[in-house]
Formats: sequence, C-alpha cells, structure tokens
Amino acid sequence: MTISLTTHYLGLELPSPLVVGAAAPLSGDLERLKQLEQEGAGAVVLHSLFLEQIERDWQEWLHHQEHWSESHPEALSYLPASDPQHLGLDGYLEEIARARRQLSIPVIASLNGSHPGHWASAARAIEQAGAQAIELNLYSVPSDTSRSSADLEAEQLQIVRQVCEAVTLPVAVKLSPWYTGLAAMARELEQAGARGLVLFNRFLQPEVNIETLDTESHLDLSHPEEQRLPLRWIALLHGRVPLELAASSGIASGADVVRMLMVGAQVCQVVSALLRHGPGQLAQMRAELVQWLQEHDTGDVNSLRGSLSQQRCPNPEAYERAQYLRALSSYS
Repeated sequence: MTISLTTHYLGLELPSPLVVGAAAPLSGDLERLKQLEQEGAGAVVLHSLFLEQIERDWQEWLHHQEHWSESHPEALSYLPASDPQHLGLDGYLEEIARARRQLSIPVIASLNGSHPGHWASAARAIEQAGAQAIELNLYSVPSDTSRSSADLEAEQLQIVRQVCEAVTLPVAVKLSPWYTGLAAMARELEQAGARGLVLFNRFLQPEVNIETLDTESHLDLSHPEEQRLPLRWIALLHGRVPLELAASSGIASGADVVRMLMVGAQVCQVVSALLRHGPGQLAQMRAELVQWLQEHDTGDVNSLRGSLSQQRCPNPEAYERAQYLRALSSYS
C-alpha cells in the first residue's frame, strides 16, 4: 500500500505532519535544519524573535538620533542611517532568507512578546524576508493585580489583529492553557485573523534555592504525559472553531503523532524529543507513523484526522467533567 503523509497547514503543503518547533538549539543552525529536513520534517519553525529585542534596539536608535540634536548642522552626518523598521531584525531576517534558499520545506517565523509594540513592522519585514507563515508566541505572566483577564485578552487580540492586518502571510497563535474561556478565546482569535492555534506554550518555571537564597530558572524538557493537556483541548476544539490546530508538548513517538491526528491536530510540533535524541529521532517517528498506517490499512494521515475528536468519538464524556468524577470514584 502506498502511504501518503502529505499534510496541509496554514495553507501550506507539507510532506509530513512532523514540524520542528521553535527552539534556538535546533533552528539556529542551518546545517542542522537541512539534516532535519532529510530526516522527515514537514516544516520548521525558526527560533523566536523577541519583541524586547526590537524595542531595545528601537530605543537605542532614538537615543543616537537625539544625541546630536543640539550640535552644529555639519554634525548631522553622525546620525545613524539605519531604517528603524528593521532594527533588531537584521540577523533574524538573514536567517529566514538563508533557510528559504537552502530548504524545500516551509519556513515559519516566530514572534514572541507580551505587550503592544512594533509587531506590524516586524511582521512586514519577516514577510519580505521570505517566511511562509508567522507563529505568534503570546508569552506573558499576568501579575498586575489592577488588570482584569478581559483587559489582558483584549490586548492580545489587538496584537493578533495588528499582525494579521499587516501581512498576507497566514498567522498561527501559540497559546498558554491558562484562559478562563479558552474555547471562546479561540473563536475570537479566528475572528481577529488567525488561521491556526499551537497548543500549548510551555513556560519556564522558577525554583528557589534555599542554600544560595536565590531564584533559579532551568530548561526542563517535556515528557510524554504532558501531551494529555493539548490532546484534550484539540479534541474539544476540532470541528467547533475554523482553525487549524497544531499539537505541542510531550510528542516523542509515531504513536503520539497518531493519537494527536485522531483528536484533530493538523500537525505535531516536536522539540524535546529531538534535543534528547538528536535529529535521527524524527526519522524514527516518521517510520513508526508509516508502520502504524500500514498495519491499520490506512493510506494517508488525513483520513485519521478528527476521528476521535469529541464530536466524533464513541465516548465524548471522556473529555469532560463526567470522566473526572468517574475516574475519582473508581480509584482504589
């Protein structure tokens, strides 16, 4: 049987549903990206460009512009000639351009931030550099006690709207799971212009060292049990919102990819498994996926998609509160 792994995501055709997620150790090296493509990657998400980088360089540009404001007119030649729209972007834009020249799979840029800023100009520059889609990573820690959740969500929706209006590229939004009404937020993001959601963002959590009396941050790689949270929400959202859903967190095997496709994922983003085991893990996952399809007489991945979403599975209560109550009462 001929097996097809061809998948569509954000309007792009991918040779497989295996997407290399945004991670600097993976996507900062062009040779490694080429190897990941050979191992079976369907697309790559480049490491994030942080809005703080753009803002910092913008402020430096303004400082240098004003530094000579009271000088003799002949000193005007000292003013920096940089275009402020591209400050902080130059290296990232060159990475995009190099990746596009060297790779045949789609190249997706990643913008990361938490507050309004120069999103539109950065997105336009990224589009001009050749990125085929943008992933917005809305990473924030809402610690301001004077701001309501409605205010914070309205701000995020405005960011998404701003980027989507600035470019013709498809935009996916990478979310945290910490929304009171995640399903409603998903619909509002679609109305703001988003084409897809990446579920979920995984934040670094600080630790307290009781000997040094200091706080420490460590990068902890994800584990397979963490995939249950995105699995549940993808199953709940599939068919209810017109968004393409990407699964992220804990995906490490071909079986993981199968179950995510079954609940409704369009693609699966892989990072931790590659950092643990190297690019060859991607080929292993691809081989396991193909083997499963062959053993179950399934010719393509698209026929799996959504077959076990809440709307189509034989036990829809498994994704809701009723299953929680049943699990507690049955434990001994």
